[in-house]
Parts: sequence; structure tokens; C-alpha cells
Amino acid sequence: MNKNRGLNAWFEKANPANFEASDAHLEKTLGVKEMLALGVGTIVGAAIFTLPGIVAAEHAGASVTISFLLAALVSGLTAFAYAEFASVLPFAGSVYSWASVVFGKVFGWIAGWALLAEYFICVAFVAAGWSANFKLFLSSFGWTLPNALANPVSDGNGGFVDLFALLAILIVGTLLYKGTANTAKVENILVVLKVGVIILFIIVGATAIKPVNYANFIPAHVPGTTFGGWQGIAAGASQIFLAYIGFDSIAANSAEAKNPQKTMPRGIIGSLLIATVLFVTVALVLVGMFHYSAYKNNAAPAAWALLHSGHTLTSHILSVVALAGMFTGLIGMMLAGSRLLYAFGRDGLLPSFLGKVSKSGQPNNALIFLAVIAILIGSFFSFNELAGLISAGTLIAFIIVSLGVYALRPREGKDLPVPGFKMPFYPVLPALAAAGAGYIFYTLDGQAKLYALIWFVLGLVVYAFYGHKNSSTKK
Repeated sequence: MNKNRGLNAWFEKANPANFEASDAHLEKTLGVKEMLALGVGTIVGAAIFTLPGIVAAEHAGASVTISFLLAALVSGLTAFAYAEFASVLPFAGSVYSWASVVFGKVFGWIAGWALLAEYFICVAFVAAGWSANFKLFLSSFGWTLPNALANPVSDGNGGFVDLFALLAILIVGTLLYKGTANTAKVENILVVLKVGVIILFIIVGATAIKPVNYANFIPAHVPGTTFGGWQGIAAGASQIFLAYIGFDSIAANSAEAKNPQKTMPRGIIGSLLIATVLFVTVALVLVGMFHYSAYKNNAAPAAWALLHSGHTLTSHILSVVALAGMFTGLIGMMLAGSRLLYAFGRDGLLPSFLGKVSKSGQPNNALIFLAVIAILIGSFFSFNELAGLISAGTLIAFIIVSLGVYALRPREGKDLPVPGFKMPFYPVLPALAAAGAGYIFYTLDGQAKLYALIWFVLGLVVYAFYGHKNSSTKK
């Protein structure tokens, strides 16, 4: 009987009042403007300056723009579900907290555990992208670092640690340690600068477009690979998915939102729309400037393309502003990841020190832990490897939150608040969103799926032997 009761506890639904009470000490400092800046800053982070070239060279060719649109379509469908959940349940931890309420604690843990991997890897990825752009900028002046300090251990060329990536994480971690109010001001300024330099790249880069580079827009599929044809477009979309997780970072900070019923939907949907337009336009210009094969293994394609098309000054301006602007992606990822770790510690699923807050109400223990893990991951995985691993956790969360709308909708206005936004075309759209995310997950490469499976099994072990035992004792 005790055994059955213990198993039933895995599927026990969390009480939203407990989350609300636990998050009461978090300061509500973020409005629509701050949420838009956070979302655009995170989505249009390192990815816009790095991924278009890599995905074009490895998967989609010039049709990388279609990969971005496909990823945006699936993300957009899921964003509607996110917006509805965030307006009803504005709690730290986003999908973890929501799934715990509508499906049960073990489903919340699975969703949160998947996102946790995403944040650990994504912080390392964005820092690596920042480092790549900084090293390219320095190399244009003839300055280089020794291999031991320029590359991670996995590089295979005598690398020990990516020093610039480490410094980027430490700088953003220090800024966040001092509080979200000041961070939001910095974020707003950097996002404006970054969008400005992206528009500058589009205008200047358009003058260097050679129409011949658009020939064979969708290259033929190469059998046995993920390059070319629909297979290449889909594989590119699966890798690009990491670029669209910015709206999850908004949701993760919903406990700190002012008037979340209006702020969250506007921030989530608005930032995704702005980011998609910028992504597609940059990708179109980039593959028009040089043949897509020129961007192979190039983690700083935008600056490289300007430099090699004779726009040296513009390349330097882009590099400087991009370097500053890419910090917005780190800010968003570290904010969201630390709030998820805090939520796990708060609820006893991970050690309780992660759920402690500072005197100013900041979850700084979780922030420090996230920074340390991200630095370690960045030391052992290359930029390209990190790019391929991130999307798995995102897609699992997207599937859970899309299907979660079916469990959420019947409770709205009853034991849960009336939403400030409802996902349109219910009940069709949630199914399409889940199916789209499921298909993209299916197209992930074998390594990403294997690591996702290992992480999933590890998560169930942690829950069975630690999280379940400790969270079930909490009142």
C-alpha cells in the first residue's frame, strides 16, 4: 500500500498556490518593454551571428532561410501555448511548474530536466559564439591567443580552455548577481544596439549580394547525409531551434513580471515575430554574399562575410556591437536557467541551497552553480557540438507545453485564473504544435538523440532516489 501511495505521488498534481507563495519574495520589476528586450536579446543572440552560415554549409545550402521559417513556424505555434500558460501560471520555472500543475510532479520534473540540459549547454554555446567573434575581431589586427587558451579540450589542437568564453560567463554572472533591475537596463540598451547593427549588416551586405549564389537554392540531397533536399532543410531547422528558445527565457522569469496576464503574451509573441524577421533576412543576405560552402566551420560568418567583401570598417563595427549585443543572449539564458535551478531547489527536487535567495531576493546560489557547469561544458565540447545538442531539450519541453493546453483549458476560470491570452483555434493548434515539435525532434542527429536519452534516464534516477523523496515531504 505504501508502495502504491509512493508511486501515486509521482503523478500527484502540484498546488499552484504553493508556487505562488514560494515566489512571493521575487521582485516584480519586468514590464512589456523589459520582456521584449529579454526575448529579442535572447532569441537574436549568438545564433544570428553564427548559425546561418553553419546550417547553410552543413545542411540546407541557400535554403537555410526555409529552415529558419520552418523552425519559426513550429516555435510560433508553441509560443501561443506558452503565452496562455504564462498568463495563467506566472511562476518561476516555466514548463517545469506548469507541467507539475496540469500533469503531475514527475511530468514537471521531466520537462524541467530537459530544459535544464538546454540551459547548461546554451550558456556554453552562446559564450563560445561570443568568443569566436572576439577572436576573429582580434585576428583582423594580427592578435591571437595560444591554442591552450583559445580552444576547449575537445578541439584536438592542443586546446585546454576557451578563455574568452569563460570570461563572458563570468562577466554576465557578475552583472546578474547584482539584480535584475540593473540588468534589465543594460539589456534594453544592448538590444537596441544589436538590432541596429543587424540592420546595418543587412543594408551593407545587400550591396555585396551575387545572384549566382542563390542558384540551386535547394541543393540535391546527398544520400547517407543530412545535406540537401527536404532532409537538409529539416535537419537545419532542428539545429536552428536553439535560436528560438528565447521566449522560454521570458516564461521562466514570469514570476518577476508586472501584470503578467498582459505582459507575458505580448513579450513572448512579440519577441518571436521580431526575431523571425531578422533571422530570415540576415540568412538571405549572408548566403547571397558568398556561396554557402564558404561558411563551413565558421562561427562568425556575418563579420567574416563583411571583412572578405571589402567592408572592413563595417565588419569591425558589427564585431564590436555584436560582441556587446551577444551578452544579451547570455543574460537571457543565465536568467532563465538560474530561475529553473532555483525552482528545483525551492521544491526540494535538487539540493535546497539552490532554492535560497540573497538579501535582495536574487537566486544567486543557482546562478553560481549554472555558471560553473556551463564553464565545464564549454571546456569539453566544441562550438559545433554544442549547437547540435541544445535543441533536444527544447523540443521535449515544446511537446509537453503544447499538449498541456488540453489539461489547462478545462481548469481556467475554475481552480485556475482566467487567462489574459488564449491559444487560437483550440483544439487543433495545440496538436499541430506538438506534432511539429515531434517531427523536428525525429530529424535530430543520432548523437543528439543519444545524449537526450542518457540525460532523460539520469533525470529519472535523480528523481527516484532524491527528488521524489524530498519533494514529497514538503507541505
